[in-house]
Amino acid sequence: MSNSMAISLLFSLLFLNISISSAASNPTYQSLLQCLSQSINPSQNVSTILFSNTNPSYASVLQAYIRNARFNTSSTPKPIIIITPLEESHVSAAVICSQKVGFQLKIRSGGHDYEGLSYVSDKPFFVLDMFNLRSISIDMTDESAWVETGATLGELYYNIWEKSNVHGFPAGLCPTVGVGGHLSGAGYGTLMRKYGLSSDYIVDAKIVNVDGKILDRKAMGEDLFWAIRGGGAASFGVVLAYKVKLVRVPETVTVFRLERLLADNATDIALKWQSIAPTTDENLFTRMLLQPVTRNRQRTMRVTVIGQYLGNADGVVALLSKDFPELGLKNENCTEMTWIDSVLWWANFDAGTPPTALLDRNVNDADFLKRKSDYVQTPISKNGLESLWQKMVELGNVGLACNAYGGRMDEIDDKETPFPHRKGNLYKIQYSVNWNEPGNETEMNRTSQAKALHEFMTQFVSKNPRRAYLNYRDIDIGVAENWSYEEGKVYGESYFAGNYERLVDVKTAVDPNNFFRNEQSIPPRTK
Repeated sequence: MSNSMAISLLFSLLFLNISISSAASNPTYQSLLQCLSQSINPSQNVSTILFSNTNPSYASVLQAYIRNARFNTSSTPKPIIIITPLEESHVSAAVICSQKVGFQLKIRSGGHDYEGLSYVSDKPFFVLDMFNLRSISIDMTDESAWVETGATLGELYYNIWEKSNVHGFPAGLCPTVGVGGHLSGAGYGTLMRKYGLSSDYIVDAKIVNVDGKILDRKAMGEDLFWAIRGGGAASFGVVLAYKVKLVRVPETVTVFRLERLLADNATDIALKWQSIAPTTDENLFTRMLLQPVTRNRQRTMRVTVIGQYLGNADGVVALLSKDFPELGLKNENCTEMTWIDSVLWWANFDAGTPPTALLDRNVNDADFLKRKSDYVQTPISKNGLESLWQKMVELGNVGLACNAYGGRMDEIDDKETPFPHRKGNLYKIQYSVNWNEPGNETEMNRTSQAKALHEFMTQFVSKNPRRAYLNYRDIDIGVAENWSYEEGKVYGESYFAGNYERLVDVKTAVDPNNFFRNEQSIPPRTK
């Protein structure tokens, strides 16, 4: 061994010893370790699933699932300890012991919470990081799957594809999103108009309650089972796994993407899209992107229509030549592919990328970003769109992604699950702004732009309450400081409309002391 290698090894061992002794001198760490050791199989070394902030691996474990660079700075509040369970009993023990030690427990599956609420708090806290609990079991005999909540959507899609090329699941477009947060907050994707939401296909679940007990659907009861299918499960317990029904997809699907500038009838296309996209054949899902751009040194607007049709190119071209001739869709604009290849296409992978790419978790890959949401229930007029273009060009950086509703979404009752945005909603808007430069000045500029556009849109969107989508987390709507019913109602009615009351009742029944909480969780009625 060379002198340099010996010195390097010596320093590594020295640092490790310092870290271990630091953890040993940390009374919170010791209390948690002792409690967990009493609750978990004695043959298991509990310290391997605990990462205190003196552990040399702490930073890499914390940062691995931070998906918004705004919450990956030196000043971001960080957990005292990260708990990384390897099996279900570890989760039960973590829930019990966090309460005994007296610390708030944040629950993270994929880390895509736009406001970082699964791993940031201004109070001392632990993080329960579910990334090791990622098993997926597909049962083709009843077309179902048990999916642990630390798995990603990409892993779920890949596992389905391994078993069948005519099955899929109606969930999101980003393959690194965690199953736990996505399904518990409703979840949607390109199959929404045909089949509905991810949460509409949950048929069973396993949850750890505030007493550390593991409950399935029968044991938890229908009220709690209702709440964790769109109401944000982190208010009620720790979901270990969901059982979901798979859906049928054709052997061939067709995708397309068409762009227009204002000089090329973009306004007419945006106007018509609002009435056609939610009412056309349920086999067609479209998303309309509205973005300020520069062309020939002039600022203008680009309207992009992206679509997926459950069928061949001839079918969608014929459909839109009848329903939406202004779009001018032709066969050469379309690409036929398998459903799994469409998953890769929507995730912006290059053509020909193998499905194994869906297994890449892309850790430590994050932009600075801000998101907001709205629902449109009446088409925006041509004059309204023209005023919107002017505002978006003036602001400069915020884009809008409009996702068509209708189809199956109109057929499911708004009280069937906590997700209330069903019939009567033409499309959902996601406000989107990303940036690369760290620092408060740029962040203030971009987030202020998003707020300004959201304020401008007040005239065009849903009212009383102004609706928002839980999985597009937005703390501008409101936050809880004391978790009172009235505090929770501010954001609770935006996300859940009339279903907020039932969620409060469930919370009061299953977690009356409000152990499971975050800045936008459901409060118990007793608070």
